[in-house]
Amino acid sequence: SQNFSQNIMPPLSLTCCNCNKWNSSCFLELRLLLEQKLKMLVVFQVMNLLHSMGPDTVVITSSDLPSPLGDQYLVALGSQKRVNADGTMVTQQIRMDIPRVDAVFVGTGDLFAAMLLAWTHLHPNNLKMACEKTVSVLCHVIKRTITYAKEVASPNRRPSPAQLELRMVQSKADIEDPAIVVNAVVL
Repeated sequence: SQNFSQNIMPPLSLTCCNCNKWNSSCFLELRLLLEQKLKMLVVFQVMNLLHSMGPDTVVITSSDLPSPLGDQYLVALGSQKRVNADGTMVTQQIRMDIPRVDAVFVGTGDLFAAMLLAWTHLHPNNLKMACEKTVSVLCHVIKRTITYAKEVASPNRRPSPAQLELRMVQSKADIEDPAIVVNAVVL
């Protein structure tokens, strides 16, 4: 809405979007011919539009863009605009291929947003590092959660939602200083 674009977006320094559906019928023919290139073009146009509304940092998570690593990976994209000491504007754009997990969790989006805010605060001029640490935290927390859930679930049964509650407290060390397990590619 107009209120959102005029009042909410301008003061933001960071926005994080979940774009996991591609439904634009106006690009149907081009999409069939150039699906990946068109999607990438549109995603970067959207990120530039969001930049123009105020945020210096934009991260799109859980896109349905195809990963060069295969369909077992989610693609996340990020863009950060900043001004160098000499006054020139630079943009860093990244892509991350994140391993998919066959489970449903509650709170991963909130954890992602919180970690992205924390790591971009600690690495204000290095979106690549901030995103690598953010995604690595999620990977560690999810791995620990799945390991626990499988241990407590009945044999030959999928873990319950309660068993899949994120193991945040147990992941404190990984949240504070994550080993990098997913690397970003600078585009």
